[in-house]
Amino acid sequence: MDINKYSSLQLAFIGDAHYSLIVKREIIDEKVKMNDLQKLAAKYCSAKFQALAAMYLIDNNLYTEEELRIFKRARNQKGHAAPKNTDIVTYKTSTGFEAVWGYWYLTSNTQKMEEIWEIIKKLGEG
Repeated sequence: MDINKYSSLQLAFIGDAHYSLIVKREIIDEKVKMNDLQKLAAKYCSAKFQALAAMYLIDNNLYTEEELRIFKRARNQKGHAAPKNTDIVTYKTSTGFEAVWGYWYLTSNTQKMEEIWEIIKKLGEG
């Protein structure tokens, strides 16, 4: 697949959707009420948490050179307007995370997504 035909924001768009689905699939078996499932999903899917996860992955050298290039390209994309509940740096960092997730999804790198999810889940529990 020619991943370069997608813009960084297109990668983030598909990454956001797939990541959200993965989070919901993974937490569905939690023994909590539906309202609590919604809160848990919102926690993992928030820009703040995604930015935290992205920085953890970078700090621990868990991105390949190509993944880091995709992250930076999405993070540095012009034209972002941060939502009212987060700052622009956090929002752009989370966009970079979503773009890398979109890259993994479009290249069918399920092994990497599973490995990263286990790391992210521990970050959320800690």
